[in-house]
Parts: sequence; C-alpha cells; structure tokens
Amino acid sequence: MDPIYRMTYLQAVVIGLIQGITELFPISSLGHTVLYPTLFRWHNIVAWQSRPESPWLAFIVMLHVGSAVGLLIYFWRTWVEIIVGFFRTLKNRRVETSTERLAWLIIIATIPVGILGLLLEHPLRTLFAKPLAAAVFLVINGLMLLGAERYRRRAEVRELARREGLNPEGARDLDTLEYKEAAVIGTAQSAALLAGISRDGVVMSAGLVRGLNNEDAAKFSFLLATPPILAAGILKFGDLTGPLGNGGVRGAAVVAAIAAAVTAVFTVHFLMRYFKHGNLRPFGIYCIVFGIFMILFTVIVGAP
Repeated sequence: MDPIYRMTYLQAVVIGLIQGITELFPISSLGHTVLYPTLFRWHNIVAWQSRPESPWLAFIVMLHVGSAVGLLIYFWRTWVEIIVGFFRTLKNRRVETSTERLAWLIIIATIPVGILGLLLEHPLRTLFAKPLAAAVFLVINGLMLLGAERYRRRAEVRELARREGLNPEGARDLDTLEYKEAAVIGTAQSAALLAGISRDGVVMSAGLVRGLNNEDAAKFSFLLATPPILAAGILKFGDLTGPLGNGGVRGAAVVAAIAAAVTAVFTVHFLMRYFKHGNLRPFGIYCIVFGIFMILFTVIVGAP
C-alpha cells in the first residue's frame, strides 16, 4: 500500500475524539474531519481526501459507526421500547402509543435519507469534501442554526405549537409530529452529505421550525441519526475488508471508532442536559467563526 495512506494511531485517536464530539454537536462531524487534518497539516490524511478511490470513505463510515454505537449505549432503553412498539404495531395493525408513533416517525424519516445517500454520497464527496468547500458550508450551517432559533419565535410557529397541543414548556410534544413532517425532515437531513452541514443541525432546526423545543428536537435528531449510520457502516464494511483496507488502515479505523463511541456517550449525556434550557445559538456562532477562520486559513496558507 502507498505509504501516504498510512495513518498513525495518534491521528486515529484524535480524529475519533473529534468525531465523538462533532457528530452530536450540530456543527458537522464530516466538515471537521475534512478541516482539522488541513489545520493540523496532516499531509497523509489530506491526500486520502483528495483521491477518488481511497480508504477515506470507509474510515469515515467507521467513525460514524462508532458514534452510532455510543448513541445506542446511551439510548438503549428507548431503542428497546421503540423496537417492541414497532412490532406491536405490525401485530395490532394500528398505532396506539407515543412510542409506537415515534417508531414510525423514525422509519419514515430514514427512508428518504437512505435513498439519497445511496445515490448522491459518492459524487457529493468527490465534489465537496475539500477544505475550502467544507469551511463555506460550515458558515452556512451556522447561519441555519441562528436562523432556526430566530424563526421559532415567529407567530406562525407559536400558533402551530398551540394548535398541536402545548406541553408545559410551550412547545409541541415529539409524538405530535405528522408523518409527512417526518418525511420532510428525513429528506432535509440529506444535506449533511455536504461536508460542513450538520445532520443533527438540520434535524434540530427543522424540529424548532415545526414547533418542538430544543430538547425534543435534539432527541429526535439523535434517534434519527442511528439507523442510517449503522446501515452505511454495513454497506461500506467491504471497503475496509477489501484491498483499500490493506496497509494498516483497519487497525486505525477500529481505534478511531472506539474513541468516537466512548466520546459520544459523554457528549450525548451533556447535550441532553444542555438542551433542557440551552439553544442552538452558541453552536451557530462557533460554526460561523471557525468556518470564516478556515476559509482564510485555506486561502492564505493552503492545503498541506
């Protein structure tokens, strides 16, 4: 294998830690895994990103699988209830409880992102998984987060929440989402195929626009992220076991995935507590500031 493809275990751990944080914070993990190697001047990883056929995509998928495992560990009780509720609806042929409805909301929202991911992932990665493009999209992501927080205070959103039934926090309950709303949210999260656009950020923003509070919007985004990430891991596993995985990539991918999984558990615990009272503004400001910095850095210093 070309030595330029080799990744050190230190690099794998650092990228795994970054993934475990940025996958769940609404700041785009894919964007950060593109930008940080440029910032750190990791020539070998930047070389991965610039080649149409390399182990990079499989490595990134393994990182996401690590994050999904962390989410499963944290939400395992919820997932047991969702799975049991799903099979109960098949048996009874009707939806009766909020958990059963949540199961179908997740299924309906996952279908469009799965289809679009299969069709668009490779061409979008080839076109836009570059440092400058990722930095620009990161700024756009920040503007989206700030815009969602501003829009949620509009009269039509408050009226929507009132019409659907307010909870004590003055917002809609998660199980009041309509199936067509879940389909739209599922389609919208496909924007995260662009490095710099956050899957969780898109889902949280859409949830706020539809009258959810920050806590329910965050919970829905975390639950919604798990199925497509695990499915992508299964589909791309062959890249790691095949020729592209030769030369030490597999070991680095496993180490990075473990680091991402452990970090994700602590990250989601923090965020679920934070979103009880916090909002998306700090993340939006961060994306804009860091994105502008990386635009300037990339233009002035250039890729390694």
